[in-house]
Amino acid sequence: MIMVEGEVSGKKYREPFSKGVLARSLTRAEMDQDKAYTIASQIEANLKEEGIKVINLDDLVKIVCERLKIEDKKIAEKYVLWRRIRKCKEPLIILIGGASGVGTSSIAFEVANRLGIRNMISTDMIREVMRKIVSKELLPTIYESSYTAYRSLRIPPPPELDEILIGFRDHVDTVSIGVEAVIERALKEGISIVVEGVHIVPGYIHEDLVSKENVAMFILTLPDENVHRGRFYSRCRQLWARRPLKRYMSYFWAIRRTHKYFESQARKNNVPVIENIDVVTTIDSIIKSLTTTSGVEKNAKKPES
Repeated sequence: MIMVEGEVSGKKYREPFSKGVLARSLTRAEMDQDKAYTIASQIEANLKEEGIKVINLDDLVKIVCERLKIEDKKIAEKYVLWRRIRKCKEPLIILIGGASGVGTSSIAFEVANRLGIRNMISTDMIREVMRKIVSKELLPTIYESSYTAYRSLRIPPPPELDEILIGFRDHVDTVSIGVEAVIERALKEGISIVVEGVHIVPGYIHEDLVSKENVAMFILTLPDENVHRGRFYSRCRQLWARRPLKRYMSYFWAIRRTHKYFESQARKNNVPVIENIDVVTTIDSIIKSLTTTSGVEKNAKKPES
């Protein structure tokens, strides 16, 4: 049996080499599952041929990287980035925001899957919980959609002001309280999580939370209105879709107003903006950003090979 030896926080550990664990880590770098298992098996066979009984984790990673460079340089680069993120000792909190229809839920799911993060929550779910504990009379805007919140404003704004954005800001400001609670709990419990939705708006979550090195925010956009509109057609064709296309199309103009607001707030608060045209490109952009803007290389935790 081959043993893998590593060190975490000054303490050494030793565990059996597992080609299953190694193969799973390779799939995080977007390698085909069958190919990943084949390479993991080949690496195990090579180690046995060389008579290696114990191998340092860093040395094993180097062997894997060299093998991947021969196989596919792009996958090798993704594997290195994934390794850097996995070595982070602190929990990783990823916030993905954007107007309705830009694809925050799909990207959040893929990012969580790629990074092996088991916890994910939508801000719409947080809003639903808040609806159960706060009456409509007290906070009427959260009983509307983010882009129709203006309809529940108690006092109509002056004509020169944008009622769509006033309602949207009130809606976001209220739900942000719940979002902050989720972030604080995750940090306290040491739980990595991806939080996504229309309520992840730059400038609305307390600075002392979003400024932490292990908390990262991203805003997704679709500058082309036709592409954005097409996403609703695609989504509403799904069997699980419960909201009719007609509602989205009726308020598409309002959704685009919130879309522009997301962009302006992101620029104002120096939050990365990613045009979500291609899923793979978007995910790669997020992961590359995580390795350069967060403290992922500080104090390693016990990683997978």
